[in-house]
Amino acid sequence: MHTKQAASWSELLSGRNGLRSLALSGGVALHAVNVYIVTTILPSVVQDIGGLEYYAWNTTLFVVASILGSALSPKAMDSFGPRRAFQLAILVFVIGTAGCASAPSMPWMLLGRSAQGMGGGLLLGLSYSSVRLVFEERLWSRAMVLVSSMWGVATLSGPAIGGIFAQTGHWRLAFWMVLPLAAVLGWLVSTQVVDHTPVKDRPVEAPLGKISLLAVSVLMVSVASLSPQPVWNAVGIAAGLLMTVLIAWADKHARVRLFPEGTYSMHSALGSLYACICLLSVGVTTEIYIPYFLQIIHAKTPLVAGYWTALMSAGWTLGSFISSSRSTATVNRLIVGGPVLSAMSLLMLAYVMPSTSLSFGGYDSEWLIPPLLGVGLGVGLCWPNLLTRVFKSAPPGQENIASSAITTLQLYAMAMGASLAGMVTNAAGFIEPGGIEGARHAALALFAVFACAPGLAAFFSRGARRAAGV
Repeated sequence: MHTKQAASWSELLSGRNGLRSLALSGGVALHAVNVYIVTTILPSVVQDIGGLEYYAWNTTLFVVASILGSALSPKAMDSFGPRRAFQLAILVFVIGTAGCASAPSMPWMLLGRSAQGMGGGLLLGLSYSSVRLVFEERLWSRAMVLVSSMWGVATLSGPAIGGIFAQTGHWRLAFWMVLPLAAVLGWLVSTQVVDHTPVKDRPVEAPLGKISLLAVSVLMVSVASLSPQPVWNAVGIAAGLLMTVLIAWADKHARVRLFPEGTYSMHSALGSLYACICLLSVGVTTEIYIPYFLQIIHAKTPLVAGYWTALMSAGWTLGSFISSSRSTATVNRLIVGGPVLSAMSLLMLAYVMPSTSLSFGGYDSEWLIPPLLGVGLGVGLCWPNLLTRVFKSAPPGQENIASSAITTLQLYAMAMGASLAGMVTNAAGFIEPGGIEGARHAALALFAVFACAPGLAAFFSRGARRAAGV
């Protein structure tokens, strides 16, 4: 009897498959490395071109544009074919990167970041969805692992690239050096990615209207964060939440859904799972301010600040490995314990990050390392199991919607979290009085308020734990 040959890593990484692997994993790597480069150099950017009040907008606009780009990727592939869709994504990303590198002011930088996000979101969506077109089915699993692992590569390389250039006073070169990488990726895509998708009976449909409105809801909060008046801050939050509720109501009655049935009920397993994913994603968005706090409050170099910030991602990866292949009872405990650990770590950061005595007194600033690692570790301890249970809890026939909704929800939560972080820090004194004193007040407020997010995830996890029986 003929048996199907098992796939191997050597088969995936050698010959023509090796070049194809480079093309698809390179799409994710280009986007992911850029995320960590910008996080690391942003304190140097605002010192050079100003725009401190728009600090969080660099992440907000980038992620909002990534949501739109990721949502557009199936349509782009359907309309242009994989190869041309990839080339379009790279072109948009390159234009945005060149805009950031040459930015004379913060508004120019934000336009560049928006274009980067759009191109990066397209690259993400295309890289994952092209696996099934480029490789044989038996290689799909290993190819997905390889593509996903690029975030780990970015965690190691991004802070180094950004930190070295920021430390030497040449932060613009960190953007310019991305362009040769994009050129190599363009060559790989042009030679290795197929030019046509399989013929479909009907065109791809995507809920682009609802996704666009989600982006608008985030921007409402971002605009309100610029006001020094608490009333306008509250109005912005209320308007953003109201629009989100209206989008949810419209989605429940839509033919082409953004989220599967059961998402909008906290009593359902799926609703609880998505709530936990959203709240945990909000909690880790605090990392966008950590390089600034480390450099201003604790006098760390950009390189050290970049790597200490990446401890959150390292903890996330470590927690994911620890939580794999655990019993149902252990997983249920981790789904509660992980968010609690993340919340406690954020509260510890609220205490130790503002303390200048850690760096200049009798204590050592290495006390910051455990809570930085703990925030990500808490998320990683439950994250893979939350995703797995989403697949199990999806209504029959809506598994694909449930899967793609995870990315949309995570990006939306990160964008909204960045907007709220900007509002909290600005209100706490990040801009006025600014400097070390303003950074200390902002750090205390940011970490204390955002500790509530993973805390609420533990509170709302009952349905997620019940999903084990689905």
